[in-house]
Amino acid sequence: MAQITLYLDDATQALVDQAAQINKVSRSLWVSEIIRKYAAQEWPQEWPQDCLELAGSFSEALPIKKPAPSSAGFFMLALQRADSAKLLSGNAH
Repeated sequence: MAQITLYLDDATQALVDQAAQINKVSRSLWVSEIIRKYAAQEWPQEWPQDCLELAGSFSEALPIKKPAPSSAGFFMLALQRADSAKLLSGNAH
């Protein structure tokens, strides 16, 4: 029987311990069952037909969210606006 060493953060280790205890099995058996369950699933070789039928079915493009300006960019924008305001008010020196 092969042995595998896993490095888990404390929160994940607590989840494994709790799940094994609830299922009244060892941690090793619980992890083995999870691996069998998820590793045995075969991923589809191609997209399912219902997904393919969605292609081009949206009438309008989804909105694109613009990234927030960096703090330096925001500062420069504020300076530009202040300079523009001075020019408009005639107080530019």
